[in-house]
Amino acid sequence: MSSVPRSMEAEGPGPVEVVDRERRTQASGWWGVALVIATEVTLFACLIATYFYLRFRTSEWPLGGIEKPSVTLPLLFTAMLVASSIPMFLSVRAAKGGAVRAAWWLLLLAAVVQATYLGLQIHLMVDDLNSFSPQANAYGSIYYALIATHHAHVAIGLAIDAWLLWKLAHGITNYRLIALRVAAFYWYFVSVAAIAVVLTQLYPSL
Repeated sequence: MSSVPRSMEAEGPGPVEVVDRERRTQASGWWGVALVIATEVTLFACLIATYFYLRFRTSEWPLGGIEKPSVTLPLLFTAMLVASSIPMFLSVRAAKGGAVRAAWWLLLLAAVVQATYLGLQIHLMVDDLNSFSPQANAYGSIYYALIATHHAHVAIGLAIDAWLLWKLAHGITNYRLIALRVAAFYWYFVSVAAIAVVLTQLYPSL
């Protein structure tokens, strides 16, 4: 049996490209993250289901005279996060082709956009906290639980980005290429989750 699909020792653009081209299946790390994403899909599904369960048990939504959420900024910020998937995808392509410097810069671009998204979203959440708290009622509780959970996933993704930027600054290896592909996979999930979260969040205004 060839050891190429299992090789983690390949270093440099040429050997890494060969190993990736001859790989017969996804790496173990990819499957591991796929399982993690499956559990996180369940988490978000439960939170969104809870939101609508609470919604349809009352004729008033939001509760307690809370104003309906604004639509423009959350949608704009979500589009920004989804757009960061493009440089993530291109970073993986560049790394697979041996263009390590280009891969690093594309990853940095994606990370800057993602960090900007998180900062802007936290600013919006702080503004919301000045209007109503999670303890206000059931709406406040599920509203903050949903968006805070999503923000935590974005923060985790940024930590992964930072680690990858440090690693890729020292060159490309098969291990680092797999890590970059796994990170891109994770961010694709976070982008899809962001769409589901923002549509739920804005439901009263849509």
